[in-house]
Amino acid sequence: MTRETAPAGRTVISNASVVDGSGAPRFAADVVLENGKIASISAPGTHAGEAGAIDATGLVLSPGFIDMHAHSDLQLFLHPDHLAKLSQGVTTELLGQDGLSYAPIDDVTLAGVRQKIAGWNENPADFDFNWRTVREYLDRLDTGIATNAAYLVPQGTVRAMVMGFGDDAADDTAIAAQQAAIRQAMEEGAVGMSSGLTYTPGMYATTEELAQLCSIVGEFGGFYAPHHRSYGKGALEAYDEMIELSRLTGCALHLSHATMNFAPNKGRAPELLGLIDRALDEGVDITLDTYPYLPGATTLSAILPSWASAGGSIDTMARLRDPHTLAQIRENVEIYGSDGCHGVIAEWETLEISGVQNPELDGFVGQTVAEIAEASGTDPFDVFVDILLRDEMGTGILQHVGHEENVQAIMVHRTHCGGSDGILVGAKPHPRAWGTFPRFLGHYGRTLGLLTLEEMIHHLTGRPAARLKLHERGLVRTGYAADLVLFDPDTIADTATFQNPRQSAAGIHYVFVNGTAAIRAGAPTGALAGRALRRTPEGTRSTP
Repeated sequence: MTRETAPAGRTVISNASVVDGSGAPRFAADVVLENGKIASISAPGTHAGEAGAIDATGLVLSPGFIDMHAHSDLQLFLHPDHLAKLSQGVTTELLGQDGLSYAPIDDVTLAGVRQKIAGWNENPADFDFNWRTVREYLDRLDTGIATNAAYLVPQGTVRAMVMGFGDDAADDTAIAAQQAAIRQAMEEGAVGMSSGLTYTPGMYATTEELAQLCSIVGEFGGFYAPHHRSYGKGALEAYDEMIELSRLTGCALHLSHATMNFAPNKGRAPELLGLIDRALDEGVDITLDTYPYLPGATTLSAILPSWASAGGSIDTMARLRDPHTLAQIRENVEIYGSDGCHGVIAEWETLEISGVQNPELDGFVGQTVAEIAEASGTDPFDVFVDILLRDEMGTGILQHVGHEENVQAIMVHRTHCGGSDGILVGAKPHPRAWGTFPRFLGHYGRTLGLLTLEEMIHHLTGRPAARLKLHERGLVRTGYAADLVLFDPDTIADTATFQNPRQSAAGIHYVFVNGTAAIRAGAPTGALAGRALRRTPEGTRSTP
């Protein structure tokens, strides 16, 4: 396969039905791409006879989809074809999610972060982490990636650099050091800050600590993207804490994978949306993203109480081996409700193993903890602990705790954007990694009719582009970057399933990244035309 890395000289798309990402009605047009840009938009048929023109009769041309919650931080390097995202029309991803990623970093923190999020990104022994700052990480992305990528500075990683992975309270000196690291990251091109407030060590930050960090992000016009403290018991209180942070600091807020999960929240999405609408009406700047599925995905270790995870994986495994401490962990997980499990007790029948590091555990993939326990005649909690120890905390899981009525209600909200939360590793990853965007358009748009095609594409393109402050991206406009998707509106659909998750979407004919075809006539080209997108005072843009 010959890789395409430079912008194509000229591409003509004739007789397309253009849905431009703004929410406006579609229109017929010829669109010409030159040198990575949209060179012209003219009357349909203007270029129909031109040699090599793509006949787009019956097809929709839209901006490339923007994944507002991606976990491709290492996958862009490890598996550069990146078919999971390109094949569903994604041309831009937002990295650095959930408060844990790889920049900024130091040697000691890197070792801990690599182990902690191995279930999200793998932990390859021979990979060269040849960066330490956000600027250096973005420079590494610019050496050749499949999609464009923007980056959030991860609050949990910053806290670990300053204070380690423990649960100590941050004094003024520690907060000032975190602020300095975040300021540098924003100066180097980060678009905002993420948190993982059910993950250690980010969850140890108080509201006041977070407010002082958000104040720095707000100075640069960035936004705060929290995975907040609970999506289960206490979810509304957790959302309210984040909204109050935004109101207090003036920092824009983007609620990550916003949903209401677990039994206590069935049918309660209108309460969340009411909370958001009241804040919006007061002038608080809020957006959110969701994925169009019921189960979530995380790591098995996330189910542990926060105190048991303090200090990193080695300390956590030592606690799991100590009988007295293990008894306390069991009480938290099975009786009182673990803060790592969103304040609810672990329901073992909802926790499905999706990926493991240790090949000896491969046979557990696709089974719930309850099923493994029943088959072996073992207590489910003991199975949980055994897998954590044998897999050195690197196990990925699906968590079957969602509610369809909540998913649909939030999806149609005026601030909604699309985000896959796609974890690309493991033997049976969540199908959202391959199917999110065609599922929005096919199942929820065309089949269920929740939104018109124009509205749904606005949710997936123009609206997230505005949140990211993308410079001349996210719309079909003359002079804008040629990040585009050409698809059949009657057949676009997700084909990825929980049983067979690595399946490309149906109905997508072409995907262009900076004017270069990454998908051509339905087949991948191996193009590496993506760029790092860096925050600047003029907007989030690639460097010349």
